[in-house]
Amino acid sequence: MAADAPAPRHPTFAQRLVAAWPHRRGLALWLWPLSQLYRLALWLRRLFYRLGWARTHRLPVPVVVVGNVVVGGAGKTPTVIALVRDLRAKGRCPGVISRGHGRSDQGCVEVRADSDSAVCGDEPLLIAQATGVPLVVGRDRVAAGQMLLTQHPEVDVVVSDDGMQHWALQRDITLVVFDARGIGNGWLLPAGMLREPWPAPAWGQGPLYLLYNPAPHAPEPPPLLAAAYRSERTLAGHALAPDGRTRDLAQWAQADAVQLGALAGIAQPEAFFDMLRAHGLALQHTLALPDHASGEQLQNALARHSPTTVWFCTEKDAVKLFPRLQRSANNPQVWAVPLRQTLPPELLSRLQHDLDALSSPHGHQTP
Repeated sequence: MAADAPAPRHPTFAQRLVAAWPHRRGLALWLWPLSQLYRLALWLRRLFYRLGWARTHRLPVPVVVVGNVVVGGAGKTPTVIALVRDLRAKGRCPGVISRGHGRSDQGCVEVRADSDSAVCGDEPLLIAQATGVPLVVGRDRVAAGQMLLTQHPEVDVVVSDDGMQHWALQRDITLVVFDARGIGNGWLLPAGMLREPWPAPAWGQGPLYLLYNPAPHAPEPPPLLAAAYRSERTLAGHALAPDGRTRDLAQWAQADAVQLGALAGIAQPEAFFDMLRAHGLALQHTLALPDHASGEQLQNALARHSPTTVWFCTEKDAVKLFPRLQRSANNPQVWAVPLRQTLPPELLSRLQHDLDALSSPHGHQTP
């Protein structure tokens, strides 16, 4: 089996930082004083909001924030997709707002299934394609929510993709997503991975729920997540080609003469590679790119390898890569493997109960 893409001989500072976050020693210990400055800045920001010096706004429908308190992807996007699908199945009309990380414009833009990921961001485009619900991106979540409701008055619940620290938007329910990293060493940035102190009550004092998205074969949640609901995350047993064809992964698992590779521009690429291996795929090559890698970066990474290799990518990568492949000639074989996430029925029942209460004439919290 060929070796994976070699790691840099000298890790970057960012890589050293990520490696330090699980522990309270070395680089993390040196950076601890800076984390106290970050804590002070957060405290002052909260004070401004509580004194009314910074304004908060409430939308006329319930708002559910799906976010995390740590740096890096913990599985928010598949959680949003699963939640929105459940809301639709229960007869609600959800809409989604998101910042759209890496997009070229910070204004509010409605996202459709055929939007350009460079304009709207890769994760919002994936959500729009996977759910078909109205979706607006914008740095200002309040403005994005207002635009969403103006253009789609049928929306009766807004799901915010991320926005944990966007306190200008009042929320009614908060769902905090964690992965196998938990909270790392428990310290704030830059000494740790926390974006805000944890544990802590939800901003706005509404119901707060914890969701644990485990790594493949992870036994139990890490400490401080004992009360978290546990989701089920698996890869689909098939892959999708840029032209819409589907093929079972088992066919490649049984093909000895085919060279297989995987690439991922996500926060936790190794988790994707491990899930592919769990399907019996013998990966000769793996390419771990930075989170939110552009379509050009993904295509250039593939160009440096044999054109006969069959590559697998995530759906998040596919929304950027597939349009480029369809416009080019002599492209490598690339297939996207969908991620399937199932939320616990107990959690969905609690959320539904909370939304029913908020939909009553006196259900909203007092701002």
